[in-house]
Amino acid sequence: MPVVAIILAVLALFLALFLLGAVVSILFYLAAGLVVGALARLVIPGRQEIGLLGTALVGVAGSLTGGAVGRMLHVGRFFELILAVAAAAALLTLFGVKTSQKKKS
Repeated sequence: MPVVAIILAVLALFLALFLLGAVVSILFYLAAGLVVGALARLVIPGRQEIGLLGTALVGVAGSLTGGAVGRMLHVGRFFELILAVAAAAALLTLFGVKTSQKKKS
């Protein structure tokens, strides 16, 4: 019976460490998303018809998307950041096109 308790305790410890690692990664992507949104605006030429809050939200979405893809490809943190900026720039471009089409109608 003590062996089962030890095995369960070790499994619970591994699960807690795994969840902690996942939470830290998500918080990293969210914090980086705020910076990524600003970087994406700098990458895209011209004026974007999107506000500061929209830029932050697009940056967070791009950061989570690019970071997840980079993590699946195991490319390292620097290239995850590059992918996050690229994803945010693509989302910002798509969002900017949609808002400019609505204003023309």
